[in-house]
Amino acid sequence: MYEKGTQKVLDALLNDKFTDGIIGPSVKMLGPVKNGGLILYVTTPGCWGPMITPTIRGGHEVNVPVAVDDASVGDAVAISIESIRVRSKATSSGTDRPVNGAYVGDPYVAKKCPNCGEPWPKSALEGIGLEAIKCEKCGSPSSPFRMVNGYTIVFDERRCLGVAVREEVARRLAADGYAWMDIPRNSRQFPVIIAAKADLVGLSMRLRPFLGQLGTTPSVDIPDSHNAGDFGTFLIGAPHKYAITEQQYKECITDGHLDIDSVREGAVLVAPVKLDGAGIYAGDAHAQQGDGEVAGHTTDISAEVKVRVNVIKGLNLKGPLLFPPLEDLPPLAKPMCVEEWALVKRLANEYGLEPEPWLPVQVIGTGPNINKAAETGFSRASELFDMSVDEVRNRVTVAGAVEIGRLPGVVQVTLPVPVKKMKELRLYEITKKLYAPPFE
Repeated sequence: MYEKGTQKVLDALLNDKFTDGIIGPSVKMLGPVKNGGLILYVTTPGCWGPMITPTIRGGHEVNVPVAVDDASVGDAVAISIESIRVRSKATSSGTDRPVNGAYVGDPYVAKKCPNCGEPWPKSALEGIGLEAIKCEKCGSPSSPFRMVNGYTIVFDERRCLGVAVREEVARRLAADGYAWMDIPRNSRQFPVIIAAKADLVGLSMRLRPFLGQLGTTPSVDIPDSHNAGDFGTFLIGAPHKYAITEQQYKECITDGHLDIDSVREGAVLVAPVKLDGAGIYAGDAHAQQGDGEVAGHTTDISAEVKVRVNVIKGLNLKGPLLFPPLEDLPPLAKPMCVEEWALVKRLANEYGLEPEPWLPVQVIGTGPNINKAAETGFSRASELFDMSVDEVRNRVTVAGAVEIGRLPGVVQVTLPVPVKKMKELRLYEITKKLYAPPFE
């Protein structure tokens, strides 16, 4: 929580502190930073490390939230990602399988030793492999997950490319996992590279780092990995202490867990404020991802991230908006160039029209499945931009897109929005800077 006027307002803040997997009003915010200030995050690897660490009470280990001085409930914060630097030299990932008896209702949250039943058991690492994580109380394997089809990849020195290695190399890296993944000093997770998996040998890939978690603090205490409309549904009436009601699900989460690959250097994410101070947090950085985290996981890394935060007063959002780098926009949603706009104006004038200047906006939609997530995105766009849902669907169809962030239910709904409405909502300056519209 954050109390205004009790601490010095900072121009910039270095944040290398992490939660125990829970985020919400009970977590004391760092800062505050000023409106327009900088936050420098050192992030831990996201999904797999916290998932296999029984003491962490969520599927991630995000940074402790940072308060923004002028942010109040009902505002929004524009979070500009100025840089992401990959720290890890290697990582491992793959599809998962929960271990029977190692959790109560949700293996990401309510972990317990499958042998002695100790909740969130303190555990030690004894060797390599996920079975090497042992309960300190009874000595049995205590990780609630196993990796089904997995891989270990190494990165080049410039962190531009990666290649999946053979099992003998994977085992060698696993023996020094903390160093290869560059686990930050304040992290409590076991490095997932100890899995030593090698099912995709020789596969090469490009790196394009992004943040799976970036946003504002929810107004109810929940596991960090469940701060989204898909995973959040698992908390409604759950059989553990972090259960929430359907009303809390609808009103309190902020969709900070996006896993959208365009939340990367050069993007601007506009997030709703549901607690005074906003509580900007980051985490779950990945080396790369295609259009959709369809395997459930991608390449978790440690990273250094620089963001700048600017408050937009009174922009009462239901969920985040994303303004990705220009090259990430769907083809038909890219703003027209000067030559195209001149031709459009000429064509419109032939028919006695004045063409509508527009710029693209990505409205984030979440839900228990992709269809529900898209419907949420349409509804949010309809309310924010004062359009009917039918108009939103038409705009998305002819000059936008629906893209997958993550299964089961995170999408980007891209649509052209009239410049007049963008100016009214005080979003125009963001798009003008990113996309250099031809009608200026």
